[in-house]
Amino acid sequence: MPRYTTEAIRNIALVGPTGGGKTTLIEALLAQAGAIPTPGSIERGTTVCDSDPLEQSHGHSLSAAVASLDHDSIHVNLVDTPGLPDFIGQAIGVFPAVETVAVVINAPAGVEAMARRMLNWAAERKLCRMIIINKIDGEEVDLAALVASLREEFGPECLPINLPANGGREVIDCFYNAEGSSDFSSPAEAHTRIVDQVVEVDDELMTLYMEQGEVLEAAQLHNAFEQAMREGHLVPICFVSARTGAGVPQLLDVCERLMPNPLEGNPRPFVKGNGGGDEPFVAQPDPRNQHAVAHVFKVAADPFVGKLGVFRIHQGTIAKDSQLFVGDGRKSFKVAHLLKLQGKQQVEIDAGIPGDICAIAKVEDLHFDAVLHDCHEEDHVHLPPLPFPLPVFGLAVEPTRRGDEQRLSGALQRIVEEDPCLRLEHNVALNETVLRGLGDLHLRLALEKMKQRFNVEAITRPPKIPYRETISTPAEGHHRHKKQTGGAGQFGEVFLRIEPLERGSGFQFADEVKGGAIPGQFIPAVEKGVRQAMETGALAGYPMQDVRVIITDGKYHPVDSKEVAFVAAGKRAFLDAVSKAGPMVLEPIVSIEVTVPGDAMGAVTGDLSSKRGQVMGTQAMPGGLLGIQVQAPLGELSHYADELRSLTGGQGSYTLEFSHYQPVPPSLQRQLAAEFRPRAEED
Repeated sequence: MPRYTTEAIRNIALVGPTGGGKTTLIEALLAQAGAIPTPGSIERGTTVCDSDPLEQSHGHSLSAAVASLDHDSIHVNLVDTPGLPDFIGQAIGVFPAVETVAVVINAPAGVEAMARRMLNWAAERKLCRMIIINKIDGEEVDLAALVASLREEFGPECLPINLPANGGREVIDCFYNAEGSSDFSSPAEAHTRIVDQVVEVDDELMTLYMEQGEVLEAAQLHNAFEQAMREGHLVPICFVSARTGAGVPQLLDVCERLMPNPLEGNPRPFVKGNGGGDEPFVAQPDPRNQHAVAHVFKVAADPFVGKLGVFRIHQGTIAKDSQLFVGDGRKSFKVAHLLKLQGKQQVEIDAGIPGDICAIAKVEDLHFDAVLHDCHEEDHVHLPPLPFPLPVFGLAVEPTRRGDEQRLSGALQRIVEEDPCLRLEHNVALNETVLRGLGDLHLRLALEKMKQRFNVEAITRPPKIPYRETISTPAEGHHRHKKQTGGAGQFGEVFLRIEPLERGSGFQFADEVKGGAIPGQFIPAVEKGVRQAMETGALAGYPMQDVRVIITDGKYHPVDSKEVAFVAAGKRAFLDAVSKAGPMVLEPIVSIEVTVPGDAMGAVTGDLSSKRGQVMGTQAMPGGLLGIQVQAPLGELSHYADELRSLTGGQGSYTLEFSHYQPVPPSLQRQLAAEFRPRAEED
């Protein structure tokens, strides 16, 4: 067993915008605790967490990485995450592994879009949150104004628990200490604010504090402090300079004395079930008397080492030589090597306890979001899906050499397995394989990684825009499929009704056939035919969505009726109904947040308006920058990165995520329909 207990573990994910200094801060913490001799350098490619050659060459974190340290009585697992918007999936994916999400803010840049997203997402997942303001020694930094803006945007629960002093060269504690002077506010004032905020969650403490006027000791406040963090009633703010080391010892002290351990954080919302009537499943962090349950939050593929799965143990103990199942798999695997990770360095351990983060290698069945367990009683335990952005950027890919299709497909699958925001699609009708991600950089680096690891290259080109089709009014359809070829024939007749659903509802299928007009065994065949028609579209060749289909009547023949007949009848009856239901093409609309110099705003908004974009709002940002929130059709943005660079002299940047589908303009619909040449259907 490890030398530490579950109570001694702290799991903290460092998230936030690129440039905030997350990787450098982890280096400073590791060095302060003696886990490494000296902090590494991003510029020299010597940091623990940015160990991938691509990360070192680009100077940015591109995937989540785990490092750990021991400090006094605690064991801290630190999870470094990328700050580039294209790699946000790697950051969101680590949320189930930690109790605390620490949003690292670049003091000179202020509150950036990525910081907002992470604070809000962590709150939605009921994780404890803290804010770390880094680079407090930066020039012309107004830390008082930054704290005020945090409190204004995220609420009065954002409170400093330490303060910078001596021009950002020192940091002094305010929770255990109420004396001294600081660069703004005062330790006494900050201490009072924290106590006032914390006692609000505990009636007895509030009575003691307010009515009796007693000074509360820090030990009396500990449980209420943890409760306030769990309930989102307190978001502590800490100050550091990872470059100089100011505030790093104090941050370690905060981790030890104030951050929740796995017994104190909100439990992860596991459920147990197989898709219908899921029930809550509460993992018990008991190392001895419970079955093992762990959750895989990161997967890495290596052609030499094999698949590496990084997981958080939520219940029971996982030891070397344990037999584990993956999800509801019937075949177990043996834990040949149980690992602790320090970046790319792997250290073998004998056992992992609840709350700890470990890894295993060379298990091909592992996948992101898998639940590992050692008893079939937990076969159907899983976590609700995380709110990952929808990958809407795409590149059509094909091998550089004929005959390499299988190698390319295998390499792409490996790369996609590592990132929950990468998706591989194959359009049979177009014979087109499309790699989708969150942006141009996301896709470019995925292909670069594929070449580096698997020595596979691909030719790329823009894919077709992922339009969809739907209907605007209810309608009825009918088709009789009858075929006689000398022997047994084919017969199936279907009457159905279709109705439009709310945007984003998908597909619903209902059976209202009375009196056995269509025997029950043929109803799935009708649905199969409908789904086939929906996949290939009816108006312009794009998949259909937001449609409800109800089978109302039909006929069958006791000899000639077969599944194939009802598949064909269902398909043609559906197409008949669609032709009368006001079919229309939908286009993907994306939300864009563009950051530009103030003097470029007119040119940028004018350009976006010409692309049918709608400006939703603007926001002043530090350094004379403006943030512009826009919604625009994805089909108009195929070369937007280059265009924005040209309009802003290289100073503009943007983030993009899918918002919704909406009907295309009539002229575009006519064009798309005219280009569609449906294949001839067999009679």
